[in-house]
Amino acid sequence: MKAIRSIKALGEQCHAHPALHDDLQRVIEQFALRITPHVAGQLSNPAIARQYIPSTDELVITPDELADPIGDEAHTPVKGITHRYADRVLLKPTHTCAVYCRFCFRRETVGQAGQALSADEMKAALAYISAHPEIWEVILSGGDPLVLSDRRISDIAQSIAAMEHVQVLRLHTRVPVAEPSRITPGLIAALKSRLATYVVIHVNHADEITAEVKQALALLADNGIPLLSQSVLLRGVNDSVGALTKLMRTLVANRVKPYYLHQTDLAKGTGHFRVPIAEGQDLMRAMRGPVSGLCQPTYVLDIPGGHGKVPVGPNYFEIEVVRDINDKRHLLNNSQTV
Repeated sequence: MKAIRSIKALGEQCHAHPALHDDLQRVIEQFALRITPHVAGQLSNPAIARQYIPSTDELVITPDELADPIGDEAHTPVKGITHRYADRVLLKPTHTCAVYCRFCFRRETVGQAGQALSADEMKAALAYISAHPEIWEVILSGGDPLVLSDRRISDIAQSIAAMEHVQVLRLHTRVPVAEPSRITPGLIAALKSRLATYVVIHVNHADEITAEVKQALALLADNGIPLLSQSVLLRGVNDSVGALTKLMRTLVANRVKPYYLHQTDLAKGTGHFRVPIAEGQDLMRAMRGPVSGLCQPTYVLDIPGGHGKVPVGPNYFEIEVVRDINDKRHLLNNSQTV
């Protein structure tokens, strides 16, 4: 079975889904479609299907939605580099992914020809990192860096490791969840260098963590690669305490530390996925206490325009509680001085 890349192939391979119509062709002409065989086998699960199956809802674009919702372009000194924070940069060698998520904040550019770095463009991007000694961490993103060959990944890792000021290499990837067979001893070897190397897994629902995915995660963890996760809060996928709790507990049980829960970005045509921040805060508040601290991600908003991520989690202390504590502290202090 090949990856699904067309509406025709989607209709042929996903018989359990409602009839697909011509309007979906308009959707994928704007926003790329690709579903791996591994994910295609899970599309009878509504929470997984919603993340990958195109919808005519994507043709509804509101005035506040943006082609570049997190402001990458404003912080791109050379092609392939995003330098928003002083001590770290994104290096985006490819804009290809194993799968294309329907809510992606880079959906205007991923899967588009001409976005991948040429050999000369890669040299220029690496030269930029080398010339900036304040850069302590390099984050491989894209696209998905794990769609590259082992050789290319190794070349990039070794080139960065040769820069004494860089100490950490981080990879943001959907591959362990979307194509777990890609995680091999050869890939593990390619990731090895003097750098502290972290892999951040994008996963949004516990049912995505199949037996094959668990094996892939174990191979990474058993070889000393720390694993983190990032998830997106999505309407109809994980917008409940039960879904988030099960996801975070499943991750921790597989040696993946929950890192970020992202507020859905203002990417074009993604309004049907967006959960209000106040509702997200209620979900996070409900998880605090009943669910282990190991399972608590940081709920973040990437401020439109390139201003960076900020935590938007709830206040866990109501002002009345603070006043009550202060009153009791005042009484305690007075009783001690009598």
